[in-house]
Amino acid sequence: MTVTAETPPIVRFATSPDRYRHWTLEVDGAVATVTLRVDEHGGLVPGYELKMNSYDLGVDIELYDIVQRLRFEHPQVKAVVVTGGLDRMFCAGANIRMLAQSSHAWKVNFCKFTNETRNGIEDATANSGQTWIAALNGTAAGGGYELALACDQIVLVDDGSSAVSLPEVPLLGVLPGTGGLTRVVDKRHVRKDRADLFATKPEGFRGGTAVEWGLVDAAVPRNALAEEVARRAQQAVRTSRRPSDAAGVPLTPLDRKDEGDTIVYPYVSARLDRANHRVEITVSGPNDAPPAAPASQGADYWPLAMTRALDDLILHLRTNEPDLGIWVVRAAGDPARVLAHDAQLRELAGDWFVNEVRHYYKRTLKRLDVTSRSIIAVIEPGTAFAGLLAELALAADRQYMLEGVYEDRDEDAVPATIVLTPSNDGDYPMGNGLSAWGPASGAGTRIWPPPAPRSAGRWTPPPRRSSAWSPWPWTTSTSRKNCGSCWRNAPRCRPTR
Repeated sequence: MTVTAETPPIVRFATSPDRYRHWTLEVDGAVATVTLRVDEHGGLVPGYELKMNSYDLGVDIELYDIVQRLRFEHPQVKAVVVTGGLDRMFCAGANIRMLAQSSHAWKVNFCKFTNETRNGIEDATANSGQTWIAALNGTAAGGGYELALACDQIVLVDDGSSAVSLPEVPLLGVLPGTGGLTRVVDKRHVRKDRADLFATKPEGFRGGTAVEWGLVDAAVPRNALAEEVARRAQQAVRTSRRPSDAAGVPLTPLDRKDEGDTIVYPYVSARLDRANHRVEITVSGPNDAPPAAPASQGADYWPLAMTRALDDLILHLRTNEPDLGIWVVRAAGDPARVLAHDAQLRELAGDWFVNEVRHYYKRTLKRLDVTSRSIIAVIEPGTAFAGLLAELALAADRQYMLEGVYEDRDEDAVPATIVLTPSNDGDYPMGNGLSAWGPASGAGTRIWPPPAPRSAGRWTPPPRRSSAWSPWPWTTSTSRKNCGSCWRNAPRCRPTR
């Protein structure tokens, strides 16, 4: 197929350092340096040049790969410095010509993926002990500043011309697309009146004003930038909990086979039914009991292998198969083995490798949750929706469970059952920070029990494990996602406990 602006390419999200065109990664002990030097002629689609360190989806795919490899392959890295490779230019943000020639669906998926990558950077700082520091060697505009905002600290060169800005509103008439305003106000705690002015000032702010307003943490002369960034990196190294002597786990190439309308990985498969705009996704449980030392299996450790495959499949389907609007999800395999791995993930949560696997699965569930498709979980006899795989059912828009067995197939089969464990009480929170499963933990989003009789216009759910409603294990044939008043069941309308 000839790739043009009207016919975007089939995008592959799997890459490796030897294939990078836009980024370089250097590891020096506990500090890694990530440098952005975009190949102007390296765009995914013809029709634009990536000037001034602007980026498209291909640039961010490489950044996502870097974030993942730093977490799994370099446990000794405790601080990450991201900087620009051009003179007086950190990053000009998303390429405007690329956006202008892209379809609406492409732009939505592009912005969604770039924001998820920035969420991953923040997650590395919060949960992996890998502090990201933005060393702005020049101007950071639009998406370039949004990348800096994802870092824990921002140091701007004070040379009289370099600035930080969000010029989307005055120049393009659109809001920043990857969390700029949210992070300015909610993360950096910039006053809202100042944030309003900042978002309407295309040239942004430089030096001392950027520091005073809280847009950056420090502004230093160019000849002092490297020293200041190194000081902050060493300070982050001293406070990090990551091990200094652990061996990394290489993220080996994914074993993926595309055969006609099927995509097959180890533990994940998909059958594409384009005539009915549907894809059948099956996630399989492990073949063996969990190993005594999870890191010894490396990328073949079942929770990691399954998560990598599911992550790649989600990205492939939502980017390359926009007409497949219905995703039907099943879980197959031995629930006992799934529960054994589920228990191990909790028992060894303090291990750096297990910690990374748990948070990777959490991020993949978040990616699934914000995917704009109708996702249906089918719970049948022989299902493996147990423990961490039960989160797949909870992440779906609808869950349908067979009551009993298929009498025309196997009358002696074990009826469909979904098994919840303590991991479903908050180990894998959604994007809003709450568990998908609400009743057991008291702070959930998705599932609520059938309402008790109303009193004075309000209702209180029955207590946990009551005779009226028991989730351990959950074998009812229907489920409800919320109180019915809104799809997210926001805290302000959540029923009183």
